[in-house]
Amino acid sequence: MNRPPNALQRFFLYIFALKPVSVILSHILQPADEIALFITRGKHTIAELVLPTIEVDTIGARTGQPRTHPLGGFLDGDKYILIGSNFGGKHHPAWVHNLRAHPECVVHAHGRSQKYLARETDGEERTRCWNLALEYYKGYAAYEKRAAPRRIAVFVLEPGRE
Repeated sequence: MNRPPNALQRFFLYIFALKPVSVILSHILQPADEIALFITRGKHTIAELVLPTIEVDTIGARTGQPRTHPLGGFLDGDKYILIGSNFGGKHHPAWVHNLRAHPECVVHAHGRSQKYLARETDGEERTRCWNLALEYYKGYAAYEKRAAPRRIAVFVLEPGRE
């Protein structure tokens, strides 16, 4: 289970939800995370300072090329919940399209790598997963309003067979 954010993390989560900040973050966070991953030899990202972060290897929806995405990943038993908020942007993040086209993925977390199968949620399951993510980061509610009419994608990653 995810540990609740501490006071400093809650402060930064509040700041990150503000529209001007999230617009800037939407442009710089992924490159900054990639640099941090390179410098720390795949061990740390900038985002993990405030969100539980995992790396997800996907296959590009259009290119078929492997892609790695540092993402906020919320544990739910042996599964991960991913929120395709894109900071409240009008379009889904690339990884959403990748997982829709190729649901097989690999998660790197806590020094381990494991195969997972992604599926997009809907109905009661989506509501439950969305609420679990909101318990950790209330900023998703602001992103949801900004993203309208786009419905933010919520994925569950289930462990695959090794």
